[in-house]
Amino acid sequence: MISLNRVSKRYGDKLLFNDFSFQINDGSRIALVGSNGTGKSTLLKIIVGEVEPDSGSVERARFATAAYLPQEGVRHRGNTLMREAEQAFPDVLRLEEHIAAVSRRIEDLAARGGTPPPELPALLEELGHAQHDMERCEGYTREAKIKEILFGLGFTEEDLPRKTEEFSGGRHMRIELAKLLLREPSVLLLDEPTNHLDMESLEWLEEFLVSYRGSVVLVSHDSRFLDTLVNRVVELSQGKATEYRGNYSSYLLQKAQRRKIAESSYENRQKFIERTTRFVERFRYKNTRARQVQSRLKMLEKLAAIEIGGPERQIAFSFPDPPRSGRVVLELAGLEKSYGTKPVLRDISLTIESGDRIACLGVNGAGKSTLARVMAGIEACDRGERRVGHNVTIAYYGQNTTELLNPDRTVLGTLDEQAPFRSPGELRTLLGSFLFTGDDVFKPVSVLSGGEKSRLALAKMLLEPANFLILDEPTNHLDARSKAVLQKRLRDFPGTLYIVSHDRDFLAPITNKVLALRRGGVDVYRGTLEEYLERIHGLRESPENLERDTGTAGGGKEASADRERKRREALTRQERHRRIKPLRDEAAALEGTIEEAEARLRQIEAAFAREETFVDERLIQSLQKEYADLSAHLESLYDTWTARHESIEAVEREFSVP
Repeated sequence: MISLNRVSKRYGDKLLFNDFSFQINDGSRIALVGSNGTGKSTLLKIIVGEVEPDSGSVERARFATAAYLPQEGVRHRGNTLMREAEQAFPDVLRLEEHIAAVSRRIEDLAARGGTPPPELPALLEELGHAQHDMERCEGYTREAKIKEILFGLGFTEEDLPRKTEEFSGGRHMRIELAKLLLREPSVLLLDEPTNHLDMESLEWLEEFLVSYRGSVVLVSHDSRFLDTLVNRVVELSQGKATEYRGNYSSYLLQKAQRRKIAESSYENRQKFIERTTRFVERFRYKNTRARQVQSRLKMLEKLAAIEIGGPERQIAFSFPDPPRSGRVVLELAGLEKSYGTKPVLRDISLTIESGDRIACLGVNGAGKSTLARVMAGIEACDRGERRVGHNVTIAYYGQNTTELLNPDRTVLGTLDEQAPFRSPGELRTLLGSFLFTGDDVFKPVSVLSGGEKSRLALAKMLLEPANFLILDEPTNHLDARSKAVLQKRLRDFPGTLYIVSHDRDFLAPITNKVLALRRGGVDVYRGTLEEYLERIHGLRESPENLERDTGTAGGGKEASADRERKRREALTRQERHRRIKPLRDEAAALEGTIEEAEARLRQIEAAFAREETFVDERLIQSLQKEYADLSAHLESLYDTWTARHESIEAVEREFSVP
């Protein structure tokens, strides 16, 4: 249906992709993957015709229609939700207006009485044709279709007559997604469609797209979402586009296998080149070996280059060591919050204890983000109490945190504004760990991509140590590599976590408790996310794990036992972190020393391969001694590094948290 032929695109000095060809066939299910800034969104815009490639062509079949959902930036004005959704059916709306106009004309003629006017039969025939066309394009069932899509994406009957201006930015993206799904184009191009969905809406969208009759091209960092939907993966990396067959998990496996084969081929090729080069250098000037020398030179010329590609940059950071908090981190009692006449939170009572690692779930509009802001002290509650525990320091990352960044400030200035006591060198080091290097730190925030803004907002969180992290959709706009790093750091974090997210794979290994927010109350489930999801899908019956409306760890002896267990887990996690950190720091330092020693060994080996080295006897003796000493030293370094990691594993076993 749509073919890209040798397409290239660059912005300034940055090459996004070069000489790239691929085809979207009928029924294709394709994922575009790659780090932030590799050109995934640009490629979608080229496919839909919003951006022109620098070279190459895009061919579209005459019958093919394409619709594109951007990551953000869509706003709707002037209509109710229902009327805005109806804009997905422009032909139906025109037919409806035509039928109404013809019907009014017929009514006017009939109202005159007397002999029927001669034009009446023609008008009646025209009305019949228009009504037939309306039935053919299912215009009379559009209201049911609209409600099915809107309700699936989390809207309610009460939302239908509301003006679109009343909805949040995330809801506007849902409205746009609903309109695209209602149009049923030949090719759906969805750029991070899950960013603004809750878990129930995400599951509904999965089911909808599985049975969608057209083709789907997705940009998403939700690995489970991609595994369910796609059968082809196109990776954009370092100016190249590589295609893989299979779902996302298959892509990861194939990529690792391809790299392993390439590295092995590269090593074998280098060994052959080194041996051949030594032969050529040794016998270049011997007439008796001239034929062999020329033969080997020709062999070297014919060797095709093997490109492995350097590793992609990824964020590398650790949360500052947090101070120890008291047992109770935060208490909410009888909390209520409304916006105007609309109640959002009702009678919420909740106790969060040190070591809790909570996943907050709930349908759209249940108040997840509102509760997170109230907990963080960003918003005040209308009624009830919020009590922060002893020595608790809170760091908050909100859905709209990136929108609150000053667009006129530079990347470096954004951090300097919050931490003027830090030196520029310290701030640049922190920014470097989030991939802002060189002149990147002087870019204004207004030109940053969604992923870059998210990384900058995360960097701001690290300026001060905190023992209670409140994170509202922290993975939105982060690429898969950055998301994996954040997940690992949160797993190692020794403090308390409260995370609002729709990303099941991200939450699963981090959290030990689920808070399900519903209109009118809150349910707290002690257990893993997978156990909770199984229960709500009717796969497991464990009512004893569910606590209604209290938000505490239970009542009486059970509550006391649970609090004591949480306290012990928190102390265990903190002690494990304290014991492991110096071992990891030492192991990291050893790795740097080992890399330097290995690099020097390679230099000496290269020197041994050069004929001129053997002219200087003292140089040879010196290099041989250095090589022997360095090899022995490396063996010692390897042993020490192994011992440190064995010590880390021993500490992890000793202080494991069940």
